[in-house]
Formats: sequence, structure tokens, C-alpha cells
Amino acid sequence: MKKKNYFVHDSSVIDQGVKIGDSTKIWHFSHVSSGAKIGNNCTIGQNVFIGNNVSIGNDVKIQNNVSIFEGVQIEDKVFCGPSVVFTNVINPRSFVSRKKEYKKTIICKGATLGANVTIICGVNVGSFSMIGAGAVLTKSSKPHSLMYGNPATHKGWVSESGEILDSELYCSRENIQYQLINNILKKSNG
Repeated sequence: MKKKNYFVHDSSVIDQGVKIGDSTKIWHFSHVSSGAKIGNNCTIGQNVFIGNNVSIGNDVKIQNNVSIFEGVQIEDKVFCGPSVVFTNVINPRSFVSRKKEYKKTIICKGATLGANVTIICGVNVGSFSMIGAGAVLTKSSKPHSLMYGNPATHKGWVSESGEILDSELYCSRENIQYQLINNILKKSNG
């Protein structure tokens, strides 16, 4: 039998059939539902709910009071700020079962979701995007997008390290020049 190489606080509930990666920490009053997969080196804050069959990559940080419902996929190195809200049905009703209508939502590698962001189901958050605190994301974001507001709109570009890029698209923290090719931000080859 393999030794448990992760931490789960005594007040948390882990259902049957959950896979938890090495060095992951799950803090107070959280609930991980059956079929969920959590990668290595993740931090799951207090009062987090992870729904059935949710997939969470490696090196993910999920702050307090976040509910991640079935249909959501979180890739590696994503940051979810406190009280981020995910949805999985466009038109919920308490008296109508819509479990076969869940919309898939993907949060791509390296993205950041600020505190109190609401993600409407069926959108993708592009790799290394930054969604500002309190934003309501109703459409997918391109990689490296800076988006905020209600509804969230594209306000600029960010580097892999999360620096807001100016009109020159140069990141001094990374010492890398970025460029726009067909309205997609990429690292410059030269």
C-alpha cells in the first residue's frame, strides 16, 4: 500500500475515488467529491468545494471559499483567488435536472483569477491570462489577456510572470520581449 504523501485537515471530507497528488495540502472544512483528481503540490484553502470528476493540475493554488463544480477543468499553475465562483449550467432551475447539460469550462495553464471573479460556464481562460478581482467572465480569454469589469473585457496583455505589459510589450522581470501575432501574444524569437 502506497504511503499517503499529502495533507488533509481533520475537518475536511474526502469522498471515495478521489486522487490526490504528492505534497498537496487540503485545509479546514473543505470537501472533495468522488472522481475528483488533484495534482501534485497544490494548496486547497479553507471551505473549498471540489465537485464530482473535477480535474485540477499540478502546482495549483485555490484560496478560501471557492466552489469548483463538475464540468470545470483547471490546468497546471493556476491561481484561484478567494471566493471565485464557477458555474456549470447556463439556465439553472431548482426543479429541473440539468446534469446532462453541464458546460465544460477550462482554466488554462498559468492563469490567475482574482478575488470574487465569476466564471460563466462554457468559457476558457487562456494560458497566463489575468482576470481582475470582481470580474464577470462571460466569454473566453486569449492567452496572456488582462481582463476585468462586468462583463469582463480585454484591457491589455500580461507576461508569463503576471507583469502588465506596456505598448512595447517588454517584460523587465523576465527580460523578454513579447509580440502580437494575429492578435495572440507570444514570446519574441529574437
